[in-house]
Amino acid sequence: MSQSAVPSLAPDPKRWKALVFIALAQLMVVLDATIVNIALPSAQDDLGISEGNKQWVITAYALAFGGLLLFGGRIADLWGRKRTFVTGLIGFAAASALGGAATGQAMMFGARALQGVFGALLAPAALSLLAVMFTEAKERAKAFGIYGAIAGGGGAVGLILGGFLTEYLNWRWTFFVNIPFAVVAAVGAYFVIREPEGGRNRSPLDIPGVILSTLGLVALVYGFTRAESDGWSDGVTVAMFVASALLLFAFVVTEAKVKAPLLPLRVLTERNRGGVYLSLGLAVIAMFGLFLFLTYYLQAVRGYSPVKTGFAFLPMIFGMIVGSTQIGTRLMTRVPPRLLMAPGFLLAAIGMLLLTQLDVDTSYAGLILPAQLMLGLGMGTAFMPAMSLATHGVEPRDAGVASAMVNTSQQVGGAIGTALLNTIAASATTAYIEDHAASATTPAAQQLLAAKSMVEGYTAAIWWAVGILVVSSLIAAVLVNTGAQSGTPAASGDGAEDEVKIPVVAH
Repeated sequence: MSQSAVPSLAPDPKRWKALVFIALAQLMVVLDATIVNIALPSAQDDLGISEGNKQWVITAYALAFGGLLLFGGRIADLWGRKRTFVTGLIGFAAASALGGAATGQAMMFGARALQGVFGALLAPAALSLLAVMFTEAKERAKAFGIYGAIAGGGGAVGLILGGFLTEYLNWRWTFFVNIPFAVVAAVGAYFVIREPEGGRNRSPLDIPGVILSTLGLVALVYGFTRAESDGWSDGVTVAMFVASALLLFAFVVTEAKVKAPLLPLRVLTERNRGGVYLSLGLAVIAMFGLFLFLTYYLQAVRGYSPVKTGFAFLPMIFGMIVGSTQIGTRLMTRVPPRLLMAPGFLLAAIGMLLLTQLDVDTSYAGLILPAQLMLGLGMGTAFMPAMSLATHGVEPRDAGVASAMVNTSQQVGGAIGTALLNTIAASATTAYIEDHAASATTPAAQQLLAAKSMVEGYTAAIWWAVGILVVSSLIAAVLVNTGAQSGTPAASGDGAEDEVKIPVVAH
């Protein structure tokens, strides 16, 4: 057993400068997801990627990122968060350069998988650096407010940037744009970030845990991705879900028995953190669905250009920034997190409920704009305390894996959201066409039927998203029971030591 040094209680004087570079890296990762979606049709044509294979541009990234997140979080705890963060940035930049220079589909898929690998190092390292650098409650609230706004609003910013780059340059720039982000963040982090002493977990790496968790998460993400393209009853889809359940069950059993687990069960079983992971994962299902359907609605039904579509999402970004930095940050040290999270998710659900009224000629200013503002305000208010609470009171040696669990719940939520809501939308669209095809006898009527059937599909899926957000709100209200995050951070339950005190590193 080794006793780690107790770090200085004095806060890092460069912590706010460090936040700039951590936030920049987070923005790059979040932007990348939506930027590539907008560029996909152009890249597909240019590289000759078949219709059946185009999903791999998204899936290759999702599998590597989702599958390796827990491993990435543990590497950050073992190897050092700053070193892992900088390595992740450099690797992500190199993989982005490879993607932008792709000459065929194999090179593109490989680049996307590499982006996922380095993203899985980068994302948990970024969040865990915040957790160990900002320990004073009010400062922590501000830092996580900024991080939460970027995590929530960055995807919509990606739609604007992706629209501009695709429309006025070409799809390759949606990859190349990551390079300056990564270089600036890596250089800044190298010179500015000073990781607190004694926060590493030098226990031996849990190899069985790494293998079981990676394979289990890959099978889960691939199962949902395949369900979207091949259906829920497809043999391979079902096999993936069964394999995932068995692997993840074996992972939990392993983690309960080994001396130095990859994911200490104390991180999951503390009710507040468990509540955060579950409610965030569900909320992301709804958010991914919204981005997807509102983008298609504005472009396919209303005829918006990619750039105009991006700007149409600005009210949501504005709402998220206000909710996160003004409401969440100001109230987090005064009221219990559940009083921000539960009403926040509920407000987002009401905004989503407005969008169930979408029609072919719905007024943007009259319905879509106020719905987006409510969604943004609700999500920003809820995400901010959730991001902070996910690492609040956790032992510093576990900060990396606790951060990885936040990203894992979001990544798995995104995969589920895209597959589940897309399937619901497709079924509703098909049913509507079958019911109304007989009356569409002219080309104009057929065109109108196609538009109405799409809207019918979107609204059917959005109803599900409303229900999911209500469940998120209920989970936050019931499971999250800690008090206002004031004073020295501490969580109820396991791991409630002061964050600046680090007990024994080796088990």
